[in-house]
Amino acid sequence: MRVIAGTYRSRILKSPKGLALRPTSDKLRETLFNVLAPNMAGARFLDLFAGTGAIGIEAISRGAAEVVFIENHPPAAALIRKNLEALGIRAGVTVLAADVLRGLETLAAREKGTPSGFCCIFLDPPYTAAEDYARVLRFLGSSELVAPDGIVVAEHRRNFDLPEESGALRRVRVLRQGDAALSFYRCRNGEAGGENDSVE
Repeated sequence: MRVIAGTYRSRILKSPKGLALRPTSDKLRETLFNVLAPNMAGARFLDLFAGTGAIGIEAISRGAAEVVFIENHPPAAALIRKNLEALGIRAGVTVLAADVLRGLETLAAREKGTPSGFCCIFLDPPYTAAEDYARVLRFLGSSELVAPDGIVVAEHRRNFDLPEESGALRRVRVLRQGDAALSFYRCRNGEAGGENDSVE
């Protein structure tokens, strides 16, 4: 597993050994960041169910100013820290070893009263944890963690359909690639754009 583009391009990331993780493939990460690229410079990025940290690290490599990783599994959270250390990334990163909803509540309390929010939020629960998608989208759709012009992206199975709306969030695009899909959400008052796409 490697960083695809940017400052840390082609640097190798440590992969899990014996952990129940399913890292996002290089190809799907590339597809994701092809869409997010215009929003990356100076962005605040939130990587939920962060696993190895590959998504958040890709965001840093492409110019994100701040990345928060939330990962409940202690060995995986330790792996994220090792990957950051190996790349020499020390500033602008936070690793929360916590249940995602608890981590989001902690962040929401910290952010209360600040106008910015996160420009990009990525969530990739275990594909079998259908309730996690709904719970996290509901939380984000009723919180101020999503910047007014921010975007929320959920990775999921191609044949698993997520809600069109969740609180203030509305799905504006679906990208399908192989067995996986990416659903893109924006706040209802944000810009909508895009259609359903397949990328083979």
